[in-house]
Amino acid sequence: MNAIIDILLMVLQIYSYVLLARALMSWIPNLDPYNPIVQFLLQITEPVLDPIRKLIPPLGGVMDISIIVAFFGIMILQYVLMSIA
Repeated sequence: MNAIIDILLMVLQIYSYVLLARALMSWIPNLDPYNPIVQFLLQITEPVLDPIRKLIPPLGGVMDISIIVAFFGIMILQYVLMSIA
């Protein structure tokens, strides 16, 4: 059972790095949206971020906090998994 939890924790950690890359990507102006790395980051993060955006609309119509909420969700999941192990 601990091996499964360790794998899940590792996957969550990797996904948090992917979310960080997505957040940093949003700060780069003139980024080519057709770049394969950009496309990969969008495809792998949108299934998580889109439902969060539907629940929590952008603040002031401008600031999207879905990545922050996703980070907190990952941290909570990691805490729960570590407390189970």
